[in-house]
Amino acid sequence: MLVTMKSILKLAEARKIAVGAFNITSLEGIQAVLGAAEETGQPVILQFAPVHESIIPITVIGPIMVLMAENAAVPVAVHLDHGDDFNKLKQALDMGFTSVMYDGSALPFEENAAGTKIAVELAAAYGASVEGEIGAMGREEFLSVGEEEENEAEESCYTDPDQAETFVSITGIDALACSFGTVHGLYLKKPSLDLDRISRIRKKVALPIVMHGGSGISDEDFRQCINRGVRKINYYTYLAKAGGMYVKEKAAKAEDMVFYHDVTLWGVEAMKNDVLHTIKVFSGLKQ
Repeated sequence: MLVTMKSILKLAEARKIAVGAFNITSLEGIQAVLGAAEETGQPVILQFAPVHESIIPITVIGPIMVLMAENAAVPVAVHLDHGDDFNKLKQALDMGFTSVMYDGSALPFEENAAGTKIAVELAAAYGASVEGEIGAMGREEFLSVGEEEENEAEESCYTDPDQAETFVSITGIDALACSFGTVHGLYLKKPSLDLDRISRIRKKVALPIVMHGGSGISDEDFRQCINRGVRKINYYTYLAKAGGMYVKEKAAKAEDMVFYHDVTLWGVEAMKNDVLHTIKVFSGLKQ
């Protein structure tokens, strides 16, 4: 069933769990995520990031995401991730997305807040939810894969709790993406999370906290973040890796011809297993 992100996060807050927000780049990805969600009975968020337009356009995959969410047996929100201009937001909302993120985190604080407030007003006309961001996650989605540079975070990149309080008050958003040590893409070294910062932000902000760069975090660190108020966790890179590496393994072992439908089935199987594990961690379910 198709619902708003706000309603799903209210449920997550009541249960003190986090909801997985899985970026979608294929029909197989939707099948894997919804299959795992329905098997566990847990709500999920399907989301699309404009950075993935080179893989599949939102005009192709977006309507399919909405349709499959409507037909799902669990609550599903369909969310635009990292929308950085209003045309992209409106395009997703017109398509039936129930949530959007306005990402003005690279802008000066005042401009980010003003733009986010406009996004809130735009989404309100559709009854949709809005996620805003303050702080910096470092790198855009999977584009960081294979890079070898060090990514030492500076204090200025982290979310300031007092500034977060002001931002939420100005904008009226439904969820706040914060920077506390995660980055997008594959981790090149063990992430160092500022868990206390999450607690300090939650004391100032009575909203669900969103973790970007969720792939590659240990299960225990996930639990610590959730205990401190993280309610939405974005996840893509390691999901895509799980599908790709399993296909590679199966193809290498094949003694006969490999057909494309074999590849898609292997991909769904591996991705679903990865999502099952992830949802169980986020929801506190037994593995």
